[in-house]
Amino acid sequence: MIEPNPGQRARLQRIAFRAMTERGLLAEFAPEVLAEVDRPDPLPDALGPVRRDLRELPWSSIDNDDSRDLDQLTVAEELPDGATRVRVAVADVDAGVAVDSAVDGHARHNTTSVYTAAQIFPMLPEQLCYDLTSLGEGEDRPAQIVDMVIDASGSLSGFELYPARVQNHAKLTYDRIGAWLGGDGSPPDRLRDVEGLAANLRIQDGAAQRLRRARHGHGALDLETIQGRAVLDGDQVVDLKIERGNRAKELIEDLMIAANEATARFLESRRVASLRRVVRSPKRWERIVDVAFDLGADLPPQPNSKALAEFLLEQRRRDPVRFPDLSLTIIKLIGSGEYIVRLPGRADVGHFGLAVRNYTHSTAPNRRFPDLITQRLVKAAIAESPPPYDAETLAALAKHCTRKEDDAGKVERQVGKSAAALLLESRIGERFEAVVTGAAAKGTWVRLLTLPVEGMLVEGARGLDVGDPLEVMLVRTDAERGFIDFRRLRRGHD
Repeated sequence: MIEPNPGQRARLQRIAFRAMTERGLLAEFAPEVLAEVDRPDPLPDALGPVRRDLRELPWSSIDNDDSRDLDQLTVAEELPDGATRVRVAVADVDAGVAVDSAVDGHARHNTTSVYTAAQIFPMLPEQLCYDLTSLGEGEDRPAQIVDMVIDASGSLSGFELYPARVQNHAKLTYDRIGAWLGGDGSPPDRLRDVEGLAANLRIQDGAAQRLRRARHGHGALDLETIQGRAVLDGDQVVDLKIERGNRAKELIEDLMIAANEATARFLESRRVASLRRVVRSPKRWERIVDVAFDLGADLPPQPNSKALAEFLLEQRRRDPVRFPDLSLTIIKLIGSGEYIVRLPGRADVGHFGLAVRNYTHSTAPNRRFPDLITQRLVKAAIAESPPPYDAETLAALAKHCTRKEDDAGKVERQVGKSAAALLLESRIGERFEAVVTGAAAKGTWVRLLTLPVEGMLVEGARGLDVGDPLEVMLVRTDAERGFIDFRRLRRGHD
């Protein structure tokens, strides 16, 4: 049993604030930002212009247990010939955040909410993202609707975008709904309280599964990573909880991917410049080929998402225990996503991992600035008004959002490592099985197989590359800097 040190939550909060500052992110809202929302009527036209009143539909949200910045609701209905009509309601954040306002300036600077073990740094002031622009249960809210038809084969066969008034009838959680959809749990009380909601979620799940099968048929990658989340009890870090996927997370992921694709195609049809979320063909494809070869598979010499998807599917079946480590290796070798500008008439770069050509980020405007940008572009296109951003401004924003997303990810990882270091500081000298997750001139990183912990290999890195298995010894932790250091062990010699 690890003896906790006093004040670990406060230490992590201090570390998080410092990490935010070092990465050029704003850890606090300026007085002028708070002044814009600290007034009796911060949203005088909160419901905005709407064409439709859809509050009576059995809308619900599914998110994490502690989520308060609810960005989307979903509802579905069965159509003839095995098709399904799915509607996604996206919070109308633009109604509460004026372009070039102080609030908009803060959001534009950070570009994303930052989620750390000790504290959340929301992109928008809490009065907005946790209340007025959140699709909270029982609240009437304006929303942008992505209205889609998913045919029997899982293809997006039609879509329409429009504003509407909605109400969230049930705030549901991934864990409870995931267990219920998977047959491992009883239905939550809210499913019994809202007439027709249970049946509606089954319809949504069916459409989501068809979408998933169709994407995988086109070469979408089925990856599974082990995400560790620090668990604090009072002021102490007591555990690292592994975040696992489930059927409810898949449902929301699949419907949001479809909504993002529909939004991108809508903007393309209106011939306006737009932000796209892309993952380019892997630059390190040769290394991916080598990893597959070591596992007994042959991949083509040129990047091919369908061949990679088939390889991953077989590896999940053959070795499910080590599949998350293989997934992490492939993710590292593919590289991170980025935002780019798509000009009318130009070819799309596409998203290698999702196997889609038209893709944007649009479904989380409370948490991501690119989604708020896209929402504004959609609203202008619907109103047949000039776009709020020109192509040059969008290009600059795309680069900025990519950089700040990377900065936010580094903050989250650094604080996560600090939490792990606090948990592991009494285990110096212990041995662990690990896998190499990063290999570059600046260092080699490994992830443990028994704990969701990643650290630097400070001794014995020569000759190693991403995906290589090894045994390591924990030699040092530094919670303040988020360092966890390992030494490579030579089996039979240490």
